[in-house]
Amino acid sequence: MIFRSVGEGRPYPEHGRENPSDWSDVPPRQVRLDELVTTKRILHLDGLLAEDSTFYGDLFAHVVEYEGVLYLEDGLHRAMRAALQQRPVLHARVLTIDDEQVGTP
Repeated sequence: MIFRSVGEGRPYPEHGRENPSDWSDVPPRQVRLDELVTTKRILHLDGLLAEDSTFYGDLFAHVVEYEGVLYLEDGLHRAMRAALQQRPVLHARVLTIDDEQVGTP
């Protein structure tokens, strides 16, 4: 199995970081693919195969840690590319939130 689970939607509260620039203060780190729960069920093949897919966005995937679970919010294509290249880890910005931090970037 590539991911811990395949989900649909964001089961965590809104965190207020909508643009890639909002994530720039979160340092990247390695995350194991088998620890991630996706927030999207659909993967668009054209995005997976595009050479410039990260040209206009963040180079790192965006992961939200909520209640001890790592949710892959943005970067499903990067994660699938890593899996196809048989890499078990992904470099991602991991934002840890709890109910008291919701809405404060």
